[in-house]
Amino acid sequence: MYNEMGEPVLSHQEKIRIISPHPGWVEQDPMEILELSKVCLESIVDKSKRRGINLQRQLKAVGITNQRETTILWDPVSGKPLCNAVVWSDKRNTDTINDLVKNYGDQNYFRPECGLPISTYFSATKLKHKMDTDPQIKKLIKNEQCKFGTVDSWVIWNLTGGPFGGVHVTDVTNASRTMLMNLDSLSWSPTLCSSFSIPLGILPQIKPSSDFFGLMNFSERDLAAKFNNLHELSGIPINGVIGDQQSALVGQNCLKEGQAKTTYGTGCFMLFNSGARPVPSRNGLLTTVAYQFALEEPVYALEGSVAVAGSGIDWLKDNLGIIKSADEIDEIAGSVSTTGGVYFVPAFGGLFAPYWRADATGLLCGLNQSSTKAHIIRAFLKAVCFQNMEVLHACRQDSGIELTQLCVDGGMSASKQLLQIQSDLLNIPVIRPADIETTARGAAIMAAVGVGLWKKTDLANLGNKNALPLVFNSKIADSDREELIKGWKRAARLSYAE
Repeated sequence: MYNEMGEPVLSHQEKIRIISPHPGWVEQDPMEILELSKVCLESIVDKSKRRGINLQRQLKAVGITNQRETTILWDPVSGKPLCNAVVWSDKRNTDTINDLVKNYGDQNYFRPECGLPISTYFSATKLKHKMDTDPQIKKLIKNEQCKFGTVDSWVIWNLTGGPFGGVHVTDVTNASRTMLMNLDSLSWSPTLCSSFSIPLGILPQIKPSSDFFGLMNFSERDLAAKFNNLHELSGIPINGVIGDQQSALVGQNCLKEGQAKTTYGTGCFMLFNSGARPVPSRNGLLTTVAYQFALEEPVYALEGSVAVAGSGIDWLKDNLGIIKSADEIDEIAGSVSTTGGVYFVPAFGGLFAPYWRADATGLLCGLNQSSTKAHIIRAFLKAVCFQNMEVLHACRQDSGIELTQLCVDGGMSASKQLLQIQSDLLNIPVIRPADIETTARGAAIMAAVGVGLWKKTDLANLGNKNALPLVFNSKIADSDREELIKGWKRAARLSYAE
């Protein structure tokens, strides 16, 4: 929760389980997503009471940010999900992708309209796989007897009443990740929906990211459960909804064309503000909506994803056993000044942008008798930075705009070694804000602007002025940078068959 000056006041987090019933399957329980969302809200109400904050009088609006692409289907009568949520990283639909590429002759067949390649990543291909493998779900979709939504739609529908008047909506950023929205009109495309056999009637209404989405409305069933205080939030408007990566872009105040942010989380996600027009990518990036304020034209972005970042640390810990916890990374990587010629390509599930090579596999090369775990760990940090560097170089080639600095956030941005390496490779300043919870901040900004509490011109002046960002500047010579990049490109090529 943020105050009127844009400073964080209260927070609560809960971890949602990942369910993996088969290799390549990644699911979450929609009811658990909803339940834990309510746990967070209940906690904020309780903490507010203890601090003497009257939410009915002082809370002006709610913002929602969510992981994108994750696909949920539910029964609008009972309010129950038809199946577990299929998470963005789920790859069970690989055969569906292969068939689509074969049928249409080009992985980029739909790019001119939606900005996205045919990939396991996006909601439309997940829905098609569901229809191809589950006759009952196919029937319900065909007869428009269910609702589809990404996580934002599911949560909003339930928080605004569920079966008793819940609002079925989404925002442009989430809709732009389904492969079903036209990037120019910002509406569901009949052509795209027909291509995936998805009826328009099951889709949510698309709205700007900063707009009125509905009023919070909690039923007696909620209050009869363990949520004794949620009624205090009934009637509070939801005025901001935005996908998580776009929310971090807004939270970093990257609202001008040519500004960019990278979030180092489980994966690594870079968004580059490309301004008022969608920029087609010739270098393997995604064209997407960055955000849209109500009654204004949309702002677009180029996006690149690195599959493995924080999850690679888990692999080093759990699979190789060369670290005991993520906290050791910086100290061990900093105990050596170079990787000693070691290159690590963590392509455990293929390589994302700009390669899009599903056949790439993990690779560790350049080892010699002097190599230690410190060299391997440092090589892993460099691998994350090399891939992010390639994404940013692709942005420059597509947009024609030279990046002058990079804003960063996410759990891995706590690593000073990582951020110094990133600055060395990019040869520009890398800036980490004092408050790295920029995703939450972006949702708060959208809600506050949506309800009229803040103006866009206010955003740069919000937050704690005494909390200064941390800035990293390059410390290596151009010739050394060039040699490192050549070595990385050789290693990356070795990870997939030509």
